[in-house]
Amino acid sequence: MTRHVEVLIVGAGFAGVATALALRAAGHDVAIVERGENVGGTWRDNRYPGVACDVPAHVYSLRTHPNPSWSREYAPGEEIRTYLEDVVAREGIDRVIRFGTALTGAAWDGDEDCWRITLSGAEQLTAEVLVMATGRLSEPHIPLIPGLATFPGPVHHTARWDPSWDPCGRRVAVVGTGASAIQLVPELVRRGAHVTLFQRTPAWVLPRGGRVYTDAERHAFAADPAALAGLRSTLMADDDERFAARSGSLTPAAAAVRAAHAHRVAQVPDPVLRTALAPRTPFGCRRVLLSDDYYPALASDAVDLEPSALADVEGGLLRAASGRAYRDIDMIALATGFDTSRPAYAPGILGESGESLAAHWTDLMSAAASTVVSGFPNLFLVGGPHSALSYTSSLLALEAQALFVRDALAMRPDHGGVLRVDAAQEAADTAAVRHRAAGRPWTSGCRTWYTDERNGNVSVLWPGTIDDLRGVLSTAVDRVFDSRSVAVTAQTAG
Repeated sequence: MTRHVEVLIVGAGFAGVATALALRAAGHDVAIVERGENVGGTWRDNRYPGVACDVPAHVYSLRTHPNPSWSREYAPGEEIRTYLEDVVAREGIDRVIRFGTALTGAAWDGDEDCWRITLSGAEQLTAEVLVMATGRLSEPHIPLIPGLATFPGPVHHTARWDPSWDPCGRRVAVVGTGASAIQLVPELVRRGAHVTLFQRTPAWVLPRGGRVYTDAERHAFAADPAALAGLRSTLMADDDERFAARSGSLTPAAAAVRAAHAHRVAQVPDPVLRTALAPRTPFGCRRVLLSDDYYPALASDAVDLEPSALADVEGGLLRAASGRAYRDIDMIALATGFDTSRPAYAPGILGESGESLAAHWTDLMSAAASTVVSGFPNLFLVGGPHSALSYTSSLLALEAQALFVRDALAMRPDHGGVLRVDAAQEAADTAAVRHRAAGRPWTSGCRTWYTDERNGNVSVLWPGTIDDLRGVLSTAVDRVFDSRSVAVTAQTAG
């Protein structure tokens, strides 16, 4: 007999756990499948040297589960993964997770009003509700570099790092200058490597700061939840200004540009190198990076900056777009980000008409309320289109979406158990997102994971504040679902 569940959540990172917490608290029967062997999502997969969060830890925490024990203001990746494991164990969520199990396909059955799910190993089950919570940063982007496969040494993406590989005394080519690279490069230098950094696009870098919390502070946070909540509020006090700067508001953006320039001048004495590191894109169009040790590492003798992309590889020869060639490289590290506009699961999810989610998104990623899609009943996407925040913790958006899912499921009885999204509402919400993003740095033409390279439209980014997103979600339950199903239910009852 095929197993049946009320709600199947795919993914046991922060998105899946936040959703499970909200739904279980509302009394729903929840099961989770996770392709990895433990929880953690991106914090399980990313174990490269130096990995850490660039959002203060007391903000990068679930609202329902504050953590008084964070060791420092910006937590290392392993500590974040341990935190999520502790939450899962404390809430008993581990008892409903199937590890080492991937979703390979899902099709809506209109006769039975359920999702027919295929899992790895050809296992079948049915679910009334399907929640995709696989995260935006789950599928590494491997650039199409001619000859890369001919390189004789190891090639590691930062999300697939081999922790047994010792960089001491080795020559490492790092490709990319985004959020992973600015953490990886200084740590490789500290561990005794020589780095050649291939920089296609100079990044905007601001000082990070941050400090270690004392034992006394951690004890005080544990003893006084109000003090802990106050710290979280203090850390979020400048969020509006950060958003304003990253979204192109003239005065805050100008102040941020001056701060970034002063940071670069203070940390890079060589004027030639400093010029090579000067950003050429509008402030905020790509993720703004925080670091106090990236520029000093690049200014040291342990790093050679190649101010162009890695163009091709021919065995042990690495050729840059500038024409310069590099030999004697022991390892290539791809700090090249993730494929965000084409979720790997989308081709395998088939809606009412038999159309795949990938086909639905052929021209543009779209959703109503950043969470649901027309033609795909009882399907929710947590951490999908138009839900990434450019200036603060992504967990704030994930928790807001989880509450929307909870509230939507409470309406299922009024819709005959089936929540169908009004196609006009999906189109209107997607158009509203595009209108919010118009004229902002994200749509200025620079290459960024916030946007879809096929058309330049924002894809995963929410181009507003978290309060804006919460406002949209708070009214969405009453407007995005097709009211015709309510009428049909009423007629059936009569």
